[in-house]
Amino acid sequence: MTQRLTQEQLSQIVTEVESLQVRREAELDQQQVREILQELNLPPELLDEALIQLNRRQALEVQQRRNRWITSGVVAVVVVAIASTIFFMQQQNSVLSHVSAQQDGITLVQNSSGNLKTISRQTNPEVLYRVTLKDAPLGKKLALSCNWIDPSGQIVKQNNYQTREINTSVWDTQCRYIINPAATVGNWKVQMFLEGRQISDETFEVK
Repeated sequence: MTQRLTQEQLSQIVTEVESLQVRREAELDQQQVREILQELNLPPELLDEALIQLNRRQALEVQQRRNRWITSGVVAVVVVAIASTIFFMQQQNSVLSHVSAQQDGITLVQNSSGNLKTISRQTNPEVLYRVTLKDAPLGKKLALSCNWIDPSGQIVKQNNYQTREINTSVWDTQCRYIINPAATVGNWKVQMFLEGRQISDETFEVK
C-alpha cells in the first residue's frame, strides 16, 4: 500500500532533502582534499595521517564531553546527599532542641524519695541525680552526660551514656556518683547535658 503524505509531512521532507543536499555539496572527497593540499603547497601524502589525528581528536572531545557529564552527575548526587544529610541533621537538632528537664533532684540510691540538699561524705553514699525529661522524641535514643563539680569548680566525675529507645514523651533518667569520705566539703553542683547542651543542674552541700 502506497503511503500517503500530508502537506505538512511533504514540507518537512522537502526541507530535509534540501538540508542533505547542502551538506553533501559541502563535503569533499579525498581526491579533492589532495588537490587543495597541493594548491596550498602541503604534502598530500600526509592526508591519511591527518585524518587519523582528526578522528582521534574528535573521539577525545566526545570522551571529554562524556566525562564532563559523568562528573556533573556525580557532583549532583554528592550535592543532593550532602543537602539531605544537612536537612536530616537540622531536623534532628530541631527535635532535640525541644527536649528539656521537667523536674530534677538529688537522692541516695537506697532512698529515692525527696530532693536532698545536704549529704554526709562519711557514709560513702552513692548519689543519684534524677531528671525527668519532657518532649522526649519517641523512637530515639538520647546521648546524655553529667558533670559532678566540687566546690573549687573542678569536674571530678563525668557520666556519659545513652538511653534506651524512648517510648514516652516524659522520660525519667539519672546519673550517679559515689562521694567518698575524702571528698571536699562545701557546695557541689551536678549538670546534665543532652548532645552537649545543658538541660538542667542542681546544687547540694557535702559535709
